[in-house]
Formats: sequence, structure tokens, C-alpha cells
Amino acid sequence: MDFKKSFIIILVSFLISCVSLPTSAEETPGTIRIGVYLPMTGPMASQGQAEYDGIRIANSIKPEALGRKIELFLVDTTAEDTGTAGAVTRLIEENKVCAMIGEISGSDPLEGISIAEKEKKPTVIPAYTELVATKGRKYAFRVCLSNSLQGEAAARYAFSRLKTRKAAVLMTIDKDYSIELANIFVKNFNRMGGKIVAIAYCQTEDSDFITQLSAIMAAKPDVLYLPNSYSRVALICRQSVDMGVNTHILSSNNVHVPEFISLGGEYVEGVTFTSDFDREGAPADIARLYIEAYEKETGDRAGRFDVLGADAYFLLIDAIGRAQSTTGSNIRKALGDTKGFRGISGVMDMDTDGNVVKGTVMLHVKDSGFQYLETPGFGEQEKVQDNKD
Repeated sequence: MDFKKSFIIILVSFLISCVSLPTSAEETPGTIRIGVYLPMTGPMASQGQAEYDGIRIANSIKPEALGRKIELFLVDTTAEDTGTAGAVTRLIEENKVCAMIGEISGSDPLEGISIAEKEKKPTVIPAYTELVATKGRKYAFRVCLSNSLQGEAAARYAFSRLKTRKAAVLMTIDKDYSIELANIFVKNFNRMGGKIVAIAYCQTEDSDFITQLSAIMAAKPDVLYLPNSYSRVALICRQSVDMGVNTHILSSNNVHVPEFISLGGEYVEGVTFTSDFDREGAPADIARLYIEAYEKETGDRAGRFDVLGADAYFLLIDAIGRAQSTTGSNIRKALGDTKGFRGISGVMDMDTDGNVVKGTVMLHVKDSGFQYLETPGFGEQEKVQDNKD
């Protein structure tokens, strides 16, 4: 009898202990580990450093999730022999992170994202705009405007706000982002009722655009779209002014850097472009809180790259909170379900491809600075169709 009682007690104790065992990552005590992989050295260092400043300051504003401290682990993708692949592998295997914030960069830009996808580690991308980054992936998301949103917004602005009907495009033929933006602009401008009267091409190393601009002038466009790097756009603007080209010029968020104005000077006055952020267009309370913290600590004005880094952090922490979990699949679902998230750069939804949907900020260069114009809402496309001639 005593033996039977003892056996029952042991069996019950064993069953209770089994029920009490941790079954998921969220039940594990300690910190929540977030990996960050950015180009902190090399040609993209200024962008990577700005993004990390934003992430770091956002972490100081919201240092916890699920009642646990957030611990950041940073790896420089440029310093890694295998770039993003090495950085992501180290963060997953050595630092045991549950999710990551990462920028696609270097000679293997997509390899890190591919590894994270295989390991089911959600990644939030701050500023890489090409659609390929998230297309067909379940664990990759972005907080910046995709090229799809930018190209459509530029076409909409040209057609509806500027009332232009004839457009020309000068794209960089050896850069995928330029080709993608150009194609999206052309498709949308045509769909709205406009006409593309000239398409010209250049390459990254070109410095003379007289031939292309001459062909564009002959077509007499109302607007010229330049989906190129800030240095190319500045050079094109200089030569277009010298040649007497008199038309509206539109570009993308590539020119939203101080170097564009310092390089272009008076020649880039009036250039209008799509971007993610401007202080005047920042709608949320978190924007004011972040801007004050950033500028107090750094002494600099908050800009596009640091804001996108901060938004990537805030969105990821918000998703962890909504998921009530640090398990990759649960965080991924919460990120995919994002609706109405109020970030620094706008109110965000997430589409089925992991691309953020938010208002596109329209800016232009005026008096040697960037000036806010407007942030059209998501329903502006229908209004554009009503404005057709």
C-alpha cells in the first residue's frame, strides 16, 4: 500500500513538473535580444551610423517589452568577411537574437535576409526601397517607402498637383532601383492619362548628360523624372539649367540628404521629391518625443535615416508586445497584421508583401534647404482620376 501511494505521489509530481516546464521563448526569463546589422564602416557608413543612432535613441525611449529589458547586439556588415550573411549568422548563432533590424548592403545584399528567412527570424528593414527585399518572403518587412509607393506618388503629384500631361524620364540603366522607380512612374503616369514623351538612359559613372538632355528638350515635356542618386541628379540639374531646360523636375528619396544641396547649390532649387519624413509632416506624439531626445543627445537635426532606424525599432517592439511572444513566427504574424501603427514617419499599415503603406511626404528644395509640401493620403489616387483632362 505504501509503495502504491509513493508511486502515485511520484507520478503526480512528474506530471505537474512536465506541465510547468517552459514551452516557448516568451516564458524564458531575462532580456529580449534584438540583433542589428548595418554598414558602420565603408561607403555606406554615414547611413548605417545614422540608422543606429536612431535605433539606439529609440531604445532609450522604450527600453522594455513584455516587462523585460531590450538588449541590442550590433554587427558591422562591412567588417564581416561575408557581409550581411556573416552578420546575420553571428547574430542568430552567437547572440541568440529573436528578431533583427537590418539594412541590405554590400556585395551580398540579400543573403542576410535569406538566412533570416530560413531561420524564421523576423527582420525589419529601415531604408532599402527595392521591392525584391520583401517579395515572396514571410519574415522580411520594411518601414521605408517602397519604390512602388514612391513611383506612384511621384506620378500622382506630377499629374494631379502640377497638372502636367507630358513627362520625360532619365534613368540610370545599371542600377536596379532606378529602373524600378522609372518603370513604376511611367506605368502610373500613363494610367492617369498622361503621356511619356521621352525616356533616356545614363550609367552610374556618367558625368556628361548633354546628349540625353538634348533629346529630352526636343520632346518638350512638362516634367522630368530623375530616379537617380543624389550626385547624378545634382549634375543633371546643373547641366539642364546651363542648357536652358525649363521644366518641373521630380526625384526620389535618394536626394533627401544634405549633400544634394551642397553639391547642386542654386541649380537644384525647386527640385521636388518623394520621401519618408519631414518634421512638419510628422503626425505622432512619438515623433516629438523622439526628435527632442535625438537632437538633445546628438546636437543635429533628426533626418530620414535616423528616423527610419527608430521606426524600425518602435515597430518591432510594438509587434513583440502585440504578439506577447519572442517566438519568430508569432512576431512575424504581428508584424504582418500591423494596422494604424503611429510611427515617427507616419501612420503605417503592412501589406501582404511586407511593405509598409503610409503617406508619401512631398518635399522640395527652397532657399538652400528642404521644405515640406504635403503628405497625400492613401485615397488620393481616386481624386487624381477625377482630374483627368
